[in-house]
Amino acid sequence: MPTTRSSSTRRPRAKRSSREALPPSVGFVSLGCPKALVDSERIVTQLRAEGYLIAPNYGDSDLVIVNTCGFIDDAVAESLDAIGEALAENGKVIVTGCLGARSGADGANLVTQVHPKVLAVTGPHAADEVMAHVHAHLPKPHDPFTDLVPDAGIKLTPRHYAYLKISEGCNHRCSFCIIPSMRGDLVSRPIGDVVREAGALLAGGVKELLVISQDTSAYGVDQKYRTGFVDGRPVRTRMLELVRELGALAATHDAWVRLHYVYPYPHVDEVVALMGQGGILPYLDVPFQHAHPRILKLMKRPASGEKNIERIRAWRAAVPDVTVRSTFIAGFPGETEAEFEYLLDFLREAELDRVGCFAYSPVEGAGANQLPGALPDEVREERRSRFMQLQAGISARRLRRFVGRDMRVLVDGVEQHDTGAVALGRTAMDAPEIDGVVRFTGSGRLPIGGFVRVRITGSDEHDLQGEMIE
Repeated sequence: MPTTRSSSTRRPRAKRSSREALPPSVGFVSLGCPKALVDSERIVTQLRAEGYLIAPNYGDSDLVIVNTCGFIDDAVAESLDAIGEALAENGKVIVTGCLGARSGADGANLVTQVHPKVLAVTGPHAADEVMAHVHAHLPKPHDPFTDLVPDAGIKLTPRHYAYLKISEGCNHRCSFCIIPSMRGDLVSRPIGDVVREAGALLAGGVKELLVISQDTSAYGVDQKYRTGFVDGRPVRTRMLELVRELGALAATHDAWVRLHYVYPYPHVDEVVALMGQGGILPYLDVPFQHAHPRILKLMKRPASGEKNIERIRAWRAAVPDVTVRSTFIAGFPGETEAEFEYLLDFLREAELDRVGCFAYSPVEGAGANQLPGALPDEVREERRSRFMQLQAGISARRLRRFVGRDMRVLVDGVEQHDTGAVALGRTAMDAPEIDGVVRFTGSGRLPIGGFVRVRITGSDEHDLQGEMIE
């Protein structure tokens, strides 16, 4: 899973004069995955609802909240560095997020071990607890201006797309992952709440909803698919029904719905059928992680490589232009060269559209750490490099088929080059931050955050080039 950083707090400028006449101000640093970003958005929304200001830098902040990531070693280091920077520049720091749930070698809280001067530490999805700590150290204003907060809340993404988290936690116990120990078992949000939030986002101008969770396909399992209510209508709390509701809602706003973290359970075939009807983007983000049966078993992953190939073929037969993206781990403990070559053969046969690969990184507390056959760092990295080199050729080949087509593109912004401005956008194949882009030119009006038609004139290993159709 990619790590993203979103921050509303930067290095300090001079302190503002007459601070005592202004409402209390909170700085915010958000690290980690989109699910953590949604947690940040909820906290920021509550802060604004209660009348706090959100400061653009440390110097204007009465205190700073750092939402951390604790999944892999690099993310832990980045989070600890961010906490240290906030302490050095401001001095008053509340820590939340996944790193807040991790312990050090002696069993004590890792954050307070490294940074004992923090005001408070919480784990993930703990907005109420965070707000309680804020109130303790920075009492809220007497008269909060709740009418200044939009219905959809305060978002840290660009205005035209937003993440929609449908559940928290995970029922899987993958041997390389500690997320369930930090975020708990699966807890699905009521379907009515999810659809209401989606409606508010779309009404506020969002043109792309990115549906996220730890396991989107398992939505409603914890509630035994019980019946909820959407606008007074009884609707089952289940992935298929949720996707159908979101697709219909998005259609009324001329918007996209993109599904992430979809495990290939049998009922996903029914969701793919909805994609063929145009209600949902033909895009599946499926975390396969590996292909060899023995490695998948060691990882404690569902399904097998052979079954996954069959599923991909069936999806493409139903929706020929469906985009299948995935992530993989190279160099898992005990992985032999033959098993890695098996994974490469899977990649050649599957011809996935978008792929990410991580060299295995031991995570403190993960069961995989106890497996025999840990591989040297250089072997893990060499396998990751070989994997991505193979995928680069596959991706280039897959993208060439779009040259000459007219495609709908969501405009994200503009790049400035010596030769002039080039617009940046994404097709239905491209999720923000993790997939490719379309770079295109044109003399017509460029609606940032809106849709245009682009004729594709070229491609490379990851991206497309084109010209806007007037």
